[in-house]
Amino acid sequence: MMHSLRVMTIATLSLATAALVGCGDDERSNNENKSCSVQAQSGCGTGLVCEEVEGGEPACFSPVAFKGKVVNALDDKPVQGARIVARDANDAAVSPVAISAADGTYTLHVPAKRNGEGKPLPAKLTLRADASSYQTFPVAPRIALPIDVDTATGSPPVVQNASTDIALVPLQNASGLGSIAGHVVADEGVDLVPAGALVVAGGSTGIVDFDGNFVVFNVPVSTSVDVRAYAAGLQISPKTVAVEAGKETGNVELHITSAATAEISGKLSIVNSNGFSTTSVVLALEDTFVEDVARGEVPKGLRAGGVTGDFLFKGVPDGKYVVLAAFENDGLVRDPDTSIGGTQIVHIEVAGQNITLAESFKVTGSLATESPGKDGLEEVTGTPTFVWADDSSEDRYEVRVFDAFGVKVWEDLAVPSVSGSKTVSVAYGGEALIPGMIYQFRATSIKDDTPIAQTEDLRGVFIAR
Repeated sequence: MMHSLRVMTIATLSLATAALVGCGDDERSNNENKSCSVQAQSGCGTGLVCEEVEGGEPACFSPVAFKGKVVNALDDKPVQGARIVARDANDAAVSPVAISAADGTYTLHVPAKRNGEGKPLPAKLTLRADASSYQTFPVAPRIALPIDVDTATGSPPVVQNASTDIALVPLQNASGLGSIAGHVVADEGVDLVPAGALVVAGGSTGIVDFDGNFVVFNVPVSTSVDVRAYAAGLQISPKTVAVEAGKETGNVELHITSAATAEISGKLSIVNSNGFSTTSVVLALEDTFVEDVARGEVPKGLRAGGVTGDFLFKGVPDGKYVVLAAFENDGLVRDPDTSIGGTQIVHIEVAGQNITLAESFKVTGSLATESPGKDGLEEVTGTPTFVWADDSSEDRYEVRVFDAFGVKVWEDLAVPSVSGSKTVSVAYGGEALIPGMIYQFRATSIKDDTPIAQTEDLRGVFIAR
């Protein structure tokens, strides 16, 4: 039986503390008179990896391993064949891919820079998981919180507990879908690395791993599917392939032809900020954009953080993007009043040219989410009650509930304003929630039939039990 701690890894994973094993006597006997290469992973004995050492030369160590289990979120059954990869803070893949076994278990070796004693230094990684017939993890509003690599335990260092299990949400209809597998390589003379690039095919995505390999699951059947890959600084040529139901289209080779050099610049203004002054702007791929919830997948490097006014993206590859501001939990949201300038969702197409957005974005303070999902994925039973902070100047509220796929499952567009209370609450009134399904509620305050504030893009997330 999966409990809440296991399911919470949809939003976060954690490790337990310990030191790693350095090059002991037995390990040195396997590496006598040999240098150790981190890039080539050569020079170490069987079962050892070459890691960077702070203030010293690379050395051989037992690798840090994440161990866990991938399961179906709705019935706890194991998911076989899921691809799990570790990514750094910039969403670059830093590990090979681990494949879950028939019982759903996986072992993923991740890099860990060491101190002089061989212990891993502080570093944060996140996980991504993809599987046939399942939604990718993480996809907004689900987020993967950082894992502290320096908290591994054992010899060899292993983490294996409820927090390393991953629950994937099954697709509602997986018929008529195939997959695409391939490799990204750099053309001769192009010294660029594809690890972490986002591959898109038929609206589905996959991640390029540390070895340049990728698999895109759940691609709609077609005789003509464009396969494209995106990452800041990389110009990768697309390829068109055919996809058959239940089959894999393999050996698809994409080429990095040059560096991407386009720059996208703009400006945002923060008004009625409730004391918050810094946000972010992202370039989401239009092929992955869900209009109703205004979200999409963001390729590696196409996020500008710490924005207070002007923002700039460098090395943007050719493609179609949706520019989204304040798309994180920072107390700010895009101004929902689309009747005024600077609040429309902006779509752009990059074809090697620099683009300066003509109009600034307006960003405003969010309505604080109280429950469920105030601080992360929250488990609820029965009929949930949604609670958020009162706006104080509204005529009424609108509240909507979406499932993990961005499909609206219920709404109440006439929630009365409140007086004398700091919060607003409304009970869910739709059809029974599906146990194990991920949901999100969003509330919007209305004044004179105009939206004036709303809850944040990545809060209010809960799982039904």
